[in-house]
Amino acid sequence: MSIPGESPNPYGPPQQPQPPQPGVPAPQPNPYSQGPQQQSPYPYAQPTMPAMPAVTAPPPGPAGSGGWSTPETAPGGGYGPMGAQPPMPPAGPGGPSGGSKGWLWALGGAVVASAVWAGVVFSTGGFGSGEKEADLGTYQYASDLCASSDFTPIENASFKEKDSTSGSNPQHSSSKDPAMDSMTCNVDYEPSTSSSGDYSSAWLYTTAYLHRKTDPTPEFKATYMSYKNQKTSSTHYKVTKVSGVGDEAYVVAQEYEGSSNSSAYVILGVRDGWMTYQTTWSQYASSSSDNPVKSNSEITEMLKESAKGTLEKLQK
Repeated sequence: MSIPGESPNPYGPPQQPQPPQPGVPAPQPNPYSQGPQQQSPYPYAQPTMPAMPAVTAPPPGPAGSGGWSTPETAPGGGYGPMGAQPPMPPAGPGGPSGGSKGWLWALGGAVVASAVWAGVVFSTGGFGSGEKEADLGTYQYASDLCASSDFTPIENASFKEKDSTSGSNPQHSSSKDPAMDSMTCNVDYEPSTSSSGDYSSAWLYTTAYLHRKTDPTPEFKATYMSYKNQKTSSTHYKVTKVSGVGDEAYVVAQEYEGSSNSSAYVILGVRDGWMTYQTTWSQYASSSSDNPVKSNSEITEMLKESAKGTLEKLQK
């Protein structure tokens, strides 16, 4: 027996619904269930999700609000305000399914067209993804640069290759690489009319590079102009731009304070596209030699003629 006003025992059996009392309004039916829902006898039980109503037509909403749709009435299914869903594409000859296929075909065509356009842009470097192609013209890699060099101007200036008992004159080396091919050739010379007591000697050092990944143009001039800053108390370098060979060329000549005819040091650097070439002439003459050292201007012309002949051979 319970006392009026006291809460039912939460641990006892559920009580039967009581008849309505006079003056107490009857409970309203749950709008989300199929029928009246009994009140849980356990006051601390977790509430359950209400069942969704099985409605065949949504109740009309306020004018202009569009109302709320159900899976049966919403375009494409689902719940939400009516009119908020995107419209479906028109049905094709085969009905709604035919319209869906047409919509998918149109979407697929747009994707394919976008992929083709992106591929064209990438292949032409539109997104900056493509590497700049090396400007090497017809220059070819040579495993033996000495065999591809033109030494005729050197011989015409009264020099000959110095005899070597080991057969190491001239010397060459080469390296082929996807980034840059390198070739070198070193030759020891002596005057053609040298006597047994003449200790005059000359050396020709030549290098050629085929730059396959990086354009050498921006740094080429700076490489030779930097010699201007190399000075001593007795020597300095004069840098001159020359024409008639390659796209650009520079001569670096060592000059002495006062007069000196015992040594010479001249560099010729040539760039032709992405090919760079450098040849260096170093000469020494003893005080008793009958073959004085060539002047810087004479050496420059000799190196230019040799360079032109060599570059022509490297392009065959």
